[in-house]
Amino acid sequence: MRYDLVIFDNDGVLVDSEPLSNRLLAGYLTELGHPTSYEDSVRDYMGSALHRVHDLVLERTGRRLPEDFDEVFHARVFAAFERELRPVPGVTDVLEKLAADGVPYCVASSGSHERIRVGHRTTGLDRWFTDERIFSSEDVGRGKPAPDLFLYAAERMGVAPGRCVVVEDSPLGVQAAVAAGMDVYGFTAMTPPERLADAGRLFADMGDLAGLLV
Repeated sequence: MRYDLVIFDNDGVLVDSEPLSNRLLAGYLTELGHPTSYEDSVRDYMGSALHRVHDLVLERTGRRLPEDFDEVFHARVFAAFERELRPVPGVTDVLEKLAADGVPYCVASSGSHERIRVGHRTTGLDRWFTDERIFSSEDVGRGKPAPDLFLYAAERMGVAPGRCVVVEDSPLGVQAAVAAGMDVYGFTAMTPPERLADAGRLFADMGDLAGLLV
């Protein structure tokens, strides 16, 4: 293994949540008077923390989202997770391989700790991610594309940034990993490859990842 730590993004990389959450986000913003298509949501918000939604809406419209926006949105997302969420195809095989080989790994997500845990519990991925392997943008001052979250995860896991590889599916996440001085593999199952062009390697099938890391 060429790396001492594999850092996974969560949404779209471990759990197949991006279609669900972006559909719900687009619908909720439209409902609030901010017309947003699914494609708009993916382009503008995929891979980011919710504060980016607040910031962009305020910047574009001069209007603030309701104070309970995050609470209502999370409730809708969690309900959809319980009904529909699945792990990304092939990711359990990757985790089994890393665990069998004794390769350290963790998750560093723009989502809240609650969102990460709900998704993992629903999909069965909680068996692979104990608390000490879970890092959220809630743990740092700035979310992606700032490097803070990835640097924090590496520090907590005791690995130098240059010995880490990040697995990401969003342009914001790729930017954050590059800024952290880490290698990054771009997962293109949902994201057009050209939007992840700054990643060192691109791949479309999660089942291929274990072989790429060797």
